[in-house]
Amino acid sequence: MTDPAPDSSPRKRGRPRRDPADAEARQRLIRSGLVHLTERGYSASGVDEILRHAGVPKGSFYHYFASKEAFGLALIDAYGAYFATLLDRSLGERSLPPLERLRAFTRQAEQGMARHNFRRGCLVGNLGQEMSALPESFRVRLIETLADWQTRTAACLSEAKNQGALPAGADPQALAAFFWTGWEGAILRAKLEADPTPLRLFAELFLTSLSKEPAR
Repeated sequence: MTDPAPDSSPRKRGRPRRDPADAEARQRLIRSGLVHLTERGYSASGVDEILRHAGVPKGSFYHYFASKEAFGLALIDAYGAYFATLLDRSLGERSLPPLERLRAFTRQAEQGMARHNFRRGCLVGNLGQEMSALPESFRVRLIETLADWQTRTAACLSEAKNQGALPAGADPQALAAFFWTGWEGAILRAKLEADPTPLRLFAELFLTSLSKEPAR
């Protein structure tokens, strides 16, 4: 991500400003950053371009974020929280059996990608592919984000196991880790091919395999 020219104007010391307009502009920058990074990745997204898209004056970047690294971390946090909300909404739907809730999540995610013509992938997956060129702090935050999603998924799978929908020897934590490893790959391929088939194939094979007793 290319760097904007730093704002060299003097900065006043004292308590941070709490102007609602500042908070709104910061949120516009985060939304714009998420659009650009889910479509193009970190390295191909320029901060000046994000500022223009957000309607925030050039040179104001460092008023809202201490650095590019801080901006990237804020984007990971915002995306992680957004996706956790989607997961909770789907996996917490008590009117459906647990495994059907997971199926509903995959369908909702597919619809989200289709809404943007498969131009946007997963921010975590995109940044993970670029990790060798990113600040090391991103690695920690990305792993934490995936671990959070995995924990929420494992809770749903544990409920399925308690209800007898999974074999007695099933390991919900391991299954959740496998799901997110495969699901991120399916998202990457769906974006590459601009086609939902990889998402549907992985989701169906994963869910079908859960009901099978392990080989002895």
